[in-house]
Amino acid sequence: MKFTLRQLDVFLATAHHENISRAADSLNMSQSAASGALKELEALYDLKFFERAGKRLKLNDLGRQFWPRAEALLAQARELEGDLLSHRDLGRLNVGATLTIGNYLAVGIMAEYMAEQPGARVHLEVANTRSIVERVLAFELDLGLIEGELNHPDLELLPWREDELVVFCSPEHELAGKEALTDDALRSAHWIVRESGSGTRQTFERGMHGLVPELDLALELEHTEAIKRAVEAGLGISCLSRVCLREAFRRGSLVELPVPHRDFSRDFYFVLHRQKYRSPGINRWLQLCRQSSG
Repeated sequence: MKFTLRQLDVFLATAHHENISRAADSLNMSQSAASGALKELEALYDLKFFERAGKRLKLNDLGRQFWPRAEALLAQARELEGDLLSHRDLGRLNVGATLTIGNYLAVGIMAEYMAEQPGARVHLEVANTRSIVERVLAFELDLGLIEGELNHPDLELLPWREDELVVFCSPEHELAGKEALTDDALRSAHWIVRESGSGTRQTFERGMHGLVPELDLALELEHTEAIKRAVEAGLGISCLSRVCLREAFRRGSLVELPVPHRDFSRDFYFVLHRQKYRSPGINRWLQLCRQSSG
């Protein structure tokens, strides 16, 4: 084997940062050493992986084909090194979760994962669906737990569990206590909604198909808790996952508004890169998620 793992490290860092200087910094190398390692890798096989665009180094077609295979090979090498150093079967896991899942479901799964494997490390990143998908595509996350649907040739989408959105308001709102809301009632309300790019917003707009342009979207907020507080304060009505509303409904600080003629059902998904090596840690995380979905 002619190439070294260090050369692959430099290739991947350059692919991520699109700049040899930033790639060198991320690897604690000098710029000249990083540049030399990349040139050596290309010279070994008389190939070029990057095209220069101003100060940026952009992957060419060959580089894009090589990228996921290099990621998978280095992931296995890091796992092997981690096992040798720590004698553990499960190593560091980088998980991304959308806000609803991250705030209300993933933390419990993470606690169980770490409890059964002392010393295992989990980094949980909470963001909207669009951000999680972008980071899985860039191999910056091992897997994502998302609310939105997508179709991308490099990604595998696996169903996890069912969910539904619920329309709700404060107990003092004029719509509270209605047996069912009509489309006219939905049009007349002030709405507080999640931002574009979130899975919740995607499901809301699908459920409100044909009506969205006529709705008064008074506020767009990025956090479910902020939306709940705004609705409790009487600023409008909203639509969020039942998962994040159970406690508020139990306390009576928020109440459900029935909208039987609109479908707000959806699924939660696992999203993984098709070229990502499935480590024992990833497989165990998937198992724990499925066991918790009952």
